[in-house]
Amino acid sequence: MHIAKEDVPVKIGIPGATARQKFDFGDATGFGKISGEYFSLPAGMDISPLLMGLEGDMCQAPHWGYVMEGVITTTYADGSNEVTRANDLFYWPPGHTVKVEENAEFVLFSPQHEHTHVMDHMIAKMAQ
Repeated sequence: MHIAKEDVPVKIGIPGATARQKFDFGDATGFGKISGEYFSLPAGMDISPLLMGLEGDMCQAPHWGYVMEGVITTTYADGSNEVTRANDLFYWPPGHTVKVEENAEFVLFSPQHEHTHVMDHMIAKMAQ
């Protein structure tokens, strides 16, 4: 299965930032349905405030992905950090948050149920 970026539905669209999410993009045994997601985020964006209220105030969905452009710092529940750059494949386990260091475009593959819960929480936070 494949899909063009422009055909992935926009889940979050605000000036300077777009998050796209395609439901039913595949199956990760043990996790159920996964979604394919395309993110365009500006330098300086820190999603930590949007995760407040979730377990550990962090995203609890695992993600597998690829950075096409930019630099992203991921902070884990144990306080460690990891920098992901353009052309890197990555895995972010549950219990993380991210900050964009340089304008970034990246693709995520995430368990649909878990990450939709996180994204819906973020949308509600932005509406406050």
